[in-house]
Amino acid sequence: MSTPERPIPPFNADERATLESWLDFHRTTLAMKCRGLDEAQLRRSSAPPSPMSLLGIVQHMAEVERNWFRRILTGEDVAPIFGARSYAEGPDGGFEVAEDTTSKEAFALWEAEVAKARENAAGRSLQDTGTLLGREVSLRWIYIHMIEEYARHNGHADLIRERIDGATGV
Repeated sequence: MSTPERPIPPFNADERATLESWLDFHRTTLAMKCRGLDEAQLRRSSAPPSPMSLLGIVQHMAEVERNWFRRILTGEDVAPIFGARSYAEGPDGGFEVAEDTTSKEAFALWEAEVAKARENAAGRSLQDTGTLLGREVSLRWIYIHMIEEYARHNGHADLIRERIDGATGV
């Protein structure tokens, strides 16, 4: 898992730079929430009955990156990474961590999906569209949704991390 210092989004930039910067801010925040923890800590669930863990959030975000930037934006025919055999069976998988999955594997998958997302978005305008359930969805909408998705799960990650070792902030 690489955890670069978290980039602060620019205070005065064009729309594209602002959206990409906030998305990268939240991606880095998730990595920072996981930094310094061992396998058992990354797998520790938030609070019963929820099975949500930091590692599960990382897997889930790999799935979300794959879904929005590959399947929806580019129309690539890719299967889900975790759990379901197809997106029709459950597009938001990843929360459950298999016993034989290591954090190194999960972070490598997530980082690969982030890299592919950046690649797929790079040559497109914010007005370019992909297809979701027969409807057009713009790259702008995808960026905003991804920022929201990360922000929500980073809130979960804050609480899980605090429960594990008392660390707050970041």
